[in-house]
Amino acid sequence: MNKFVVQVATSGHLEFAHTICSEMEASAKARGTGIAKRSPEYLSAKMLEGKAVIAFSEAGTWAGFCYIETWGHGQYVANSGLIVAPEFRKSGLAKAIKEKIFELSRTRFPEAKIFGLTTGLAVMRINSDLGYQPVTYSELTNDDAFWSGCKSCVNFDILMAKDRKNCLCTAMLFDPELVTKKKSPTTETAVVRR
Repeated sequence: MNKFVVQVATSGHLEFAHTICSEMEASAKARGTGIAKRSPEYLSAKMLEGKAVIAFSEAGTWAGFCYIETWGHGQYVANSGLIVAPEFRKSGLAKAIKEKIFELSRTRFPEAKIFGLTTGLAVMRINSDLGYQPVTYSELTNDDAFWSGCKSCVNFDILMAKDRKNCLCTAMLFDPELVTKKKSPTTETAVVRR
């Protein structure tokens, strides 16, 4: 079993931006699925802002990455660009990265709704374990800048033909307000009565 170090990325990790971008693109091509393309400069900015998580093997080899994007003036947060190096896939690393980026998102943006779009069953399961629920696209941000990020996806024409109401990705959302309501004794009764 591999052991990994999963941490918030810093300026000391900028040298990995090109490797991460290349692996994101290669992975999307191999799976035949879409992914919003990002430049090494974009990923470097996320590292410098403290809005990214990076993982390394015990031997110090780059192993994985994910970053945070904010939309709607911080009302929505997306955990995007999850990538695990091929040699470390199916090791549990994707889950560890998602847990760390989720924790970072909740710390930096405690009131924000956290969402993601995915075609991967493994990511759907991880998101579900974190408390995300499947939702319609109308529950996500309506920020045009977010949706323009889908332009580099192979399925962009489908998204636009459906007027951004659905596509091949599954939309999932974590709403911190719902978690708070479920914990409150007065709203537990209200939830049961529904």
